[in-house]
Amino acid sequence: MFKSFYTKVFVNYWNPYVAVGLAGVLSAFYFALTGTVWAVTGEFTRFGGHLLQFFGVDISDWAYFNLVTMNGTTFTRTDGWIIIGMFVGALITVLLGKNFKIRVPQQKRRLVQAFIGGLIAGFGARLALGCNLAAFFTGIPQFSFHSWIFMVTTGIGTYLGVKVINTTWWRGKPNLQRKKPTLSNAVPKQAKNSNIQVYLGIGIAFIFAIILVSYVANGKALLAAAALFGAGFGILIERGQICFTSAFRDLWVSGRATMTKALAVGVGISVILTFIFLQSGMEAVIKPAAPSTFIGGLLFGLGIVLAGGCETGWMYRAMEGQVLFWVVGLGNITGATILAYAWDHLGFYSVLTEGWPKLNLIEAWGPYQALFGTMAMLAAWFFLSNWWEKHYRYGKGLTVPEKDTYIVKPAVKQ
Repeated sequence: MFKSFYTKVFVNYWNPYVAVGLAGVLSAFYFALTGTVWAVTGEFTRFGGHLLQFFGVDISDWAYFNLVTMNGTTFTRTDGWIIIGMFVGALITVLLGKNFKIRVPQQKRRLVQAFIGGLIAGFGARLALGCNLAAFFTGIPQFSFHSWIFMVTTGIGTYLGVKVINTTWWRGKPNLQRKKPTLSNAVPKQAKNSNIQVYLGIGIAFIFAIILVSYVANGKALLAAAALFGAGFGILIERGQICFTSAFRDLWVSGRATMTKALAVGVGISVILTFIFLQSGMEAVIKPAAPSTFIGGLLFGLGIVLAGGCETGWMYRAMEGQVLFWVVGLGNITGATILAYAWDHLGFYSVLTEGWPKLNLIEAWGPYQALFGTMAMLAAWFFLSNWWEKHYRYGKGLTVPEKDTYIVKPAVKQ
């Protein structure tokens, strides 16, 4: 019985609807507890700022770093512990499932492509003032209109990305290798049932728990909560294989919409819970609906397809030992840092963001109208994705089946 339970939890991947639904619940309660939101690229931007400071660059007058605030370190900020927790949570479940393995792509050009894609995605996310998490799991539930702009343009960007990765010059020549037959290849080896990864996963979980307890004991309960929620998010994205890249890319490639529909459900759950918290007096986090949102969404969608993973996707895949996604993460930080420079030094803010309004749907439509309107748009997203899945065919595009027609032949006279 225990073995069956262990297999279901740590070996088999979870139903996407369950994983994404739980992520929606956690996101809403994290907001209720801390007043902040589930997001990652803001902290990645701070990583870039700290690296610049390490190399002696004075960033005190960079407007973007002042916007995201550089106070403290990763270990003294809730956003920092959210990310640490996500990495740790994903790594623990990877190890408990014995899924960790260092993997390097055969085509080394993929490493360059991953960095370029990560850079574009990081730049676009910060231009829009938030990545997919800040838009889908926080922006839409917070009733910030900018999130809908970001969602639509991300979809368009992923479509463009699919067009790029399907070109011959991007894919390159396949790297085919012929292995000489040997005795070891001819006779399959018995799989080693090593429990080293399991023991390591348990050990990391134990150490992480000790850190959380020590933080609570030293009056740092908020940081401990952020780390705990982060670990929960990390477990969910790894066990549910939650990746926004596949959610959009699969629509254009194969028509598969399972993750897309699961996201609509999970965000809907978060909307309802967050609405309750907002009505209790909490203040919503609203971002400008500006040209920067539109352009940032396009770049983000394009970048995540070129890279092969979004913020959640590359994080859990990196913990699986896939070197490609370590490079994607480095590209993300680089892109976010470049945007931080361009924000005021190249006039991006004054041209693309300054003066554009922060549109709160609750204030614009009224509380319950905003709730019903948002849920209606999410329902439309779900059913449109479902329709697309039924009618899209790989290599053919949309194929709407024709109604059966019957030819009635005249009766033959006897």
